[in-house]
Amino acid sequence: MFSKKLVIIATVVLVLIASSLMVTANAAVDQIGVLSGKVIYLLAPGTAVREGDILVKVDTLTGPVTAARATTNGVVAEVLVKSGDSIKIGDVVARIRESK
Repeated sequence: MFSKKLVIIATVVLVLIASSLMVTANAAVDQIGVLSGKVIYLLAPGTAVREGDILVKVDTLTGPVTAARATTNGVVAEVLVKSGDSIKIGDVVARIRESK
């Protein structure tokens, strides 16, 4: 038979694994800008998006250009820039909570 100590350790390990999976499942996905410029358009938090939808546009020397697109389906959980902000390549501009 299994000892009481082994059963307790196994239970604790299973609970830790299950809780870490739940935290990961609810994590928002960072959306990164691929162009630099002054923000002229962005989606509002709570907006449903599909992969490829435009999240942020910036004004560049050649005119308005898409700086960030959604990389997953979901809902915009947080927008980290506002209209008029200057962003650089690699800046996190929004977070999307993935939909199942």
